[in-house]
Amino acid sequence: MRRERQARDALDGIPGSVTRRSTLSIMAEQEPTPEQLAAIAAENEEGEAVNYKPPAQKSLQEIQELDKDDESLRKYKEALLGTCNVIAADPNVSNVQVTRLTLMCETAPAPLTLDLLGDLEAFKKQSFVLKEGVEYRIKISFKVNKEIVSGLKYVQQTYRKGVKIDKSDYMVGSYGPRPNEYDFLTPLEEAPKGMLARGTYNIKSKFTDDDKHDHLSWEWNLNIKKDWKD
Repeated sequence: MRRERQARDALDGIPGSVTRRSTLSIMAEQEPTPEQLAAIAAENEEGEAVNYKPPAQKSLQEIQELDKDDESLRKYKEALLGTCNVIAADPNVSNVQVTRLTLMCETAPAPLTLDLLGDLEAFKKQSFVLKEGVEYRIKISFKVNKEIVSGLKYVQQTYRKGVKIDKSDYMVGSYGPRPNEYDFLTPLEEAPKGMLARGTYNIKSKFTDDDKHDHLSWEWNLNIKKDWKD
């Protein structure tokens, strides 16, 4: 049982997400004062005590060899890893590749997508236009190429006028390598609305994991407007 628990710790996927604060939820109908912005920034800098200790990292080969005679564990591993053998990945390719960010909104006139395999610096000069008050989700598309990765996490910090006003942490889960991409969806959120909520928000995004590997960091901008038109 102990070895089975260890294998499950290494393999276990965690669907869904846990969010400390919803993105842009702090925006109100009145212009915040410099003192209020400073208070929000200080609150977002406060650390949180975390007692969780991630399990020891095991290679994909080690996990596939673990307890071969245990039928229930074999089926469990197949559910996560499939029946394929170890994937012969390009050694020059990173284990985790974050490929796209998509802002998903049913009322958007066109897809809102960032190609994260392209020029990340260019995103700092561009903005997504998002109509105020609409409901939306963020979809992160990524690949796992070589080894199982534990505790993937998407972290998003939102700034306005140079001050951090919001931080959201989304638990993505643990995943094994496969040829196809995975997709992670954040919970449904509502864009801020009102004249004072309109404007440009700078967002700093990071895709990381339990071992604090920075798989990808990028910045992008969200422009809240009265309508979809620029």
